[in-house]
Amino acid sequence: MIHTHENSDQPVIEVIDLGIAYETRSGDVEAVRGVSFSVKPGQTLGLVGESGCGKSTIAFGIVNFLGANGKITGGSIRFQGNELISRSDAELKRLRGNRIAMVYQDPMQALNPSVRIGDQLSEVLTCHTDMTGKEAWERSIAMLERVYMPDPADIMNRYTHQLSGGQQQRVVIAMAMLNNPALLIMDEPTTALDVTVEAAVLDLIEELKDEFQTANIFITHNLGVVARVSDFLCVMYAGEMVETGTAEDIFKRPRHPYTMGLLASVPRLGESKTDSILQPIRGRVPPPAARPRDACVFAPRCDYATDECREDRPSLIPMGTDHRARCIYAREIESRQRTRRRTEDKNLVQDVGERQLDQEELLRIDNLKVYYRQESNSVVSILGLGEKSYVRAVDDVSVRLSMGHTLGIVGESGCGKSTLVKGLIGLEPVTDGSLEFMGIDIQHTVSQRESQLIKEMQMVFQNPDSTLNPSYAVGRQIARPIRRFKTVPRKQVRNEVIRLLKAVRLGEAYYDRLPRQLSGGEKQRVGIARALASRPDLIICDEPVSALDVSVQAAVINLLLEIQQTFGSSMIFIAHDLSVVRFFSDDIAVMYLGQVVEIGPAESIYDPPYHPYTEALLSAVPIPDPEAEQKVLRLSGTIPSALNPPAGCRFHTRCPRRSEMLPHGGKICEEQIPPWQSGGRGHRILCHIPIEKLSTIDPVVHNSA
Repeated sequence: MIHTHENSDQPVIEVIDLGIAYETRSGDVEAVRGVSFSVKPGQTLGLVGESGCGKSTIAFGIVNFLGANGKITGGSIRFQGNELISRSDAELKRLRGNRIAMVYQDPMQALNPSVRIGDQLSEVLTCHTDMTGKEAWERSIAMLERVYMPDPADIMNRYTHQLSGGQQQRVVIAMAMLNNPALLIMDEPTTALDVTVEAAVLDLIEELKDEFQTANIFITHNLGVVARVSDFLCVMYAGEMVETGTAEDIFKRPRHPYTMGLLASVPRLGESKTDSILQPIRGRVPPPAARPRDACVFAPRCDYATDECREDRPSLIPMGTDHRARCIYAREIESRQRTRRRTEDKNLVQDVGERQLDQEELLRIDNLKVYYRQESNSVVSILGLGEKSYVRAVDDVSVRLSMGHTLGIVGESGCGKSTLVKGLIGLEPVTDGSLEFMGIDIQHTVSQRESQLIKEMQMVFQNPDSTLNPSYAVGRQIARPIRRFKTVPRKQVRNEVIRLLKAVRLGEAYYDRLPRQLSGGEKQRVGIARALASRPDLIICDEPVSALDVSVQAAVINLLLEIQQTFGSSMIFIAHDLSVVRFFSDDIAVMYLGQVVEIGPAESIYDPPYHPYTEALLSAVPIPDPEAEQKVLRLSGTIPSALNPPAGCRFHTRCPRRSEMLPHGGKICEEQIPPWQSGGRGHRILCHIPIEKLSTIDPVVHNSA
């Protein structure tokens, strides 16, 4: 039986003038100050802002998880009319997991890997209610069904590592909802998920909110996600609230320069580098100990700041019924907002247009296969008598890359994107097919390649922390490939490193710094500088911006575009954010279960005709516009195993279009490999559905503008 929360006009949570600080040897360091908001039943408040702005600190303050040196220094937190700050640990423990629940960013950290899923779920009920173990088990199965978990009774007997990322997050959400909490706090719950899984989880969150009338606090740096799920927004900067209001007001009429900067940093689905420009916010969020108390904390990064901004801390100025902004120029700032169009940058537009005409081929991949031998512990396998089985990570892939162009590769986790790149750079042996780079056969692994080939093909990785040596200074790490490949004479190495540092907007001062002294965006810039050290013809970027704040992401994307323009480098760009891929790439390849299912110019991929898989990916992209009309097309089930892929079309087990657009329910998809069909101008789709029918499908997005 479902119970909804009564007194819908009364806030479930009310935060008033909240202050949070951390005790250090130098005294108390203020992390959050003067934050106020309230959330009613069935409402979602989005907390947005860059890393270090205090979003998670507020959430942990509500549930008193601030750690040994964290403390609330002022204000009030009222839950269902009762003050929380004065509650004892025992009282708060009874509330946590019962009336207040939290969903964390990484489900692996929230789930115990040594305990069955069913035991973890049941414990929530037996701990907070009088339910018997059997009743708790049955209730847990029912909740797993409610979050659309396939075969929930079987899932109850599994361990965490036996579930996919999306399934793990559904388990955590089910666990949070078991006791029908009045308040649900979600801290970046979809950051690590594929776009299709993210869309399904966001749908689920909306359904549960409507059904249970739970009050939600949703923390994220993804403006597209927050536009989709939030009723109200609270924009955080450097520990304080700089703008608050309805989602519609803030996205349509932002009145604080920081909010405007965040929105200007995000590529919209369909925008490209030829007709728009990303405008990152310069600088970074100041650390808590360096924040001014008697001035606008955003002034050092603000393009509109005046002496008056540096003399006094502004208050929240009312802009409407629920809309407020902490800026003395809030009422006139809208007229100063910069355009996103690239009309003023004619040189880059001309350069991009000229590159489109240059079709000199740099990379040629034909019928590439990368298989992994599947080991088994069975006696038959050990004796070598059984049939050998292989994981077909990349299976018959053919692509081309021209000089000066960027090829974007998209698809869900497990589709073969990274394995394709590993085969290309020689980290994995190629099973079959041909690889030609600059007209040279490069099928062999990197250990067998000549130094000149390695020099011309470099990589920028997703996580710079795992690729930078924490013990060596930045300059030394960039200098190593310069010396290795003899890019310049030895006496000029330092000057070359400084030149590269300046090229990535860091400068000579960073030469002797260690990686721990850099921000995430600065580390990624160092990774880019190191990739440029050998002056390569091809740069491979594997999710280079997925872990970055939106402003840093925009700065890195602009940097890569500038490098491509300056050095004429070709690029392969792998990402799960289809908006970023569209903005950055000239051509796009969509991969599914080891195969390319659609390939062509970027503008062709984002307009009908679509492959049904591409259409589903596009419909799942969160758009930073709460009024945008987006088609809802969700994929059922998970990606089949690459060890035993489906016969015929590999996508037929999840395809939402074959039954309605093909005779006999699309039986042909189960039996025959689909043909390649041409959509014109190099656009090709691997599908049984005729291109004429695919062309009749409505576009995924209709913008409100």
